[in-house]
Amino acid sequence: MLQKTYPYYLANEPVAANTDLEVTDKFSGEVATRVAMADAAAIDKAIGLAVDAMPAMRACPPFKRQAVLEHCVKRFRERYDELALALCIEAGKPINDSKGEVTRLIDTFKVAAEESVRIDGEIINLQISPRANGYHAYVKRVPIGPCSFISPFNFPLNLTAHKVAPAIAAGVPFVLKPASRTPVGALIMGEILAETDLPKGAFSILPAHRDGADLFTTDERFKLLSFTGSPAVGWELKRKAGKKKVILELGGNAAAIVDGDQGGKLDYVVERLAFGAFYQSGQSCIGVQRILAHASVYDALREKLIAKTKSLVMGDPKHEKTFVGPMISESEAKRLAGWMEGAVQAGAQIVAGGKVDGAMFEATLLEGVKRDTDLYRKEAFGPVAILERFNDFEAALAQVNDSDFGLQAGVFTDSLAHAHRAWDALEVGGVVINDVPSFRVDNMPYGGVKDSGLGREGVRYAIEDMTELRLMVMRETW
Repeated sequence: MLQKTYPYYLANEPVAANTDLEVTDKFSGEVATRVAMADAAAIDKAIGLAVDAMPAMRACPPFKRQAVLEHCVKRFRERYDELALALCIEAGKPINDSKGEVTRLIDTFKVAAEESVRIDGEIINLQISPRANGYHAYVKRVPIGPCSFISPFNFPLNLTAHKVAPAIAAGVPFVLKPASRTPVGALIMGEILAETDLPKGAFSILPAHRDGADLFTTDERFKLLSFTGSPAVGWELKRKAGKKKVILELGGNAAAIVDGDQGGKLDYVVERLAFGAFYQSGQSCIGVQRILAHASVYDALREKLIAKTKSLVMGDPKHEKTFVGPMISESEAKRLAGWMEGAVQAGAQIVAGGKVDGAMFEATLLEGVKRDTDLYRKEAFGPVAILERFNDFEAALAQVNDSDFGLQAGVFTDSLAHAHRAWDALEVGGVVINDVPSFRVDNMPYGGVKDSGLGREGVRYAIEDMTELRLMVMRETW
């Protein structure tokens, strides 16, 4: 079970300032714990101490940063079950998915520990003309400065890790605002970081109400803002962020194309589509929302996918057999139910699922969804997927691109030509061949185009964003 209360972390230290934030068990709706909330004064103090910590963080050698990250890996393993249960309770994430996320948390810190001692520079040959004769140039990466992080509710461990672990590896102090619906995992992370010898002010983890947390975005002492969340919020934060660098990992309505050459592989395809569409109640920005199947396999795929969707167990996320738990809130379930009803009124058919009870939303499959409806155009962010057929592969690629989003896409095909054509043509940050767009390994570059965001996560790529190039030119003789 969770502790009765959790402090926030201000300049590496726990502060039990209050118990103002109630964190609910997303399945039962009951208060599971209470968490300290930071006010504007605490946030301002954390930023100032992060600035003060910058010289010590810059001077901290890579092997010491690596030791901090390795300590975290060790402690995460020791507290594996606690972290998984906390995630299951505060996010309503089925326990098997929660354990998987703890594993990814560990993976992300392991990769960061390895990358912390690989932040290399380069030698540049300046001998491109006689005037540069006798000159040499060298480039190294230096920490960008204090960073502001805002993390989301749907992967409160691993998406937080994708900000925190690269920051430690890069040697930048940070102030993190975890999602107020799911702050516990980040605070346990803070407890573990507080066991290390990071310089005072190297990190602060401060739950705060969105309307009271403008300093995370507007304060010019921050040199970078990394936000993961909804497109509407993310682009507004970018508008307000001023001169700082901004990294946005936003939403999507990801598509999966099933080519006409799948034959005996449909069972595998269906398993992966059902996983991609409905795992953690569809609350993933790369969850499968649109499924485009070639006419030659459409009917067989439809039959198998309907049966698979109906077989998924919905219920208490603490039970091992549960695949679909609650959405993050009843209001989110009502929002998605309204979109579904709008699609049905416009002519769509629900072929599996469709029932909603509070925050519980059945795994749902529709076909005949009009392309101008909210359910098709926007990010569903829930356990709903749309099935449609195509006859021409080029037309399917164009249909995937007919979206305001461009995070990842999946293509099931045995055609190498089609795989490369998809890679060339799809307007997304990543193309996954023979798996769903929901596939992610934590060292790969991850991010989107169009309304899906700016920049890339993935530990090495995040480190590049959190560092700047510094050039030195040396004249050989003078």
